[in-house]
Amino acid sequence: MLDNLRGMAVFASVVGHGSFSGSARELGITTSAVSQQIRSLENELGVVLLHRSTRKLSLTEAGESFYGAAKDVVSAAEQGRIKVNQLRDELAGSLRIATTPELGVNHILPALSSWMAAHDDLSINYFADNHYIDMIDERIDIAIRMSPSINDSTLSSHPLTDVRQLLVASPQYLRQHSKIDSPKALVDHQLICIDIMKDPNQIELTQTETGKKTRSKMISRIHTNNVFMATTLAKEGHGLVRMMEMDIKKELESGELVEVLTGYQLPSFVLYAVTLNREQQPAKITRCLEVLKKYFHAG
Repeated sequence: MLDNLRGMAVFASVVGHGSFSGSARELGITTSAVSQQIRSLENELGVVLLHRSTRKLSLTEAGESFYGAAKDVVSAAEQGRIKVNQLRDELAGSLRIATTPELGVNHILPALSSWMAAHDDLSINYFADNHYIDMIDERIDIAIRMSPSINDSTLSSHPLTDVRQLLVASPQYLRQHSKIDSPKALVDHQLICIDIMKDPNQIELTQTETGKKTRSKMISRIHTNNVFMATTLAKEGHGLVRMMEMDIKKELESGELVEVLTGYQLPSFVLYAVTLNREQQPAKITRCLEVLKKYFHAG
């Protein structure tokens, strides 16, 4: 079938130029190679397509009928090439982005909103889930991931911003419970446990001045797998919660939540935009990464 398609393209070129030599120049092959392609096509079809003479070529009845089909094949191939180039070089087609619900609502949508509006030929699919999404199986173009580092040779990672973890509570909770003046005091307090985190009820703290590390296991009566729900529970005074600073920026600014143990630091993370490792990315992916980096003030 592949040889037939190649032969049809050569045949259409020969008819269009009216000669084997003209077709050879267009296709960048020898005249004998053009002649061989036509012979192979005629043998495969079992008919003669061209009358050959020393002065000119002319189509047989079968050749004239077949020429229309050959032109359609060449035209379809050219249209396919144009569409692929558009997808590669222009902001068109589909863009599939995977993120968490919290990052999606609070940051990714605000970052991309104006850009999406400016490129209405681009169809965008958002996958918002707290579970790992396989980029190949789900045909994901860009995944937004929070991690200390990305160690996967099949992926290209694009750092967007550093992210601090904070231990926070509502002013109401802190007024009603014993003072938290050291990591040891945490054993007397409730932790709202976010189960999507690694070791969700373990609190590892580093003293800012000395670098001394401490690790505490807190009591957890309330569990959730959703950051929005954990934030609301904390605001309503149900316990402390370990959160990414960027997820509770508004609550910190309004005073609904306050940081505890400010002289200590939790382990930090990096927010990455992750793509499949390719030599050349389509323009839609490259442009989207540029917009995300600008939003997060990344280099």
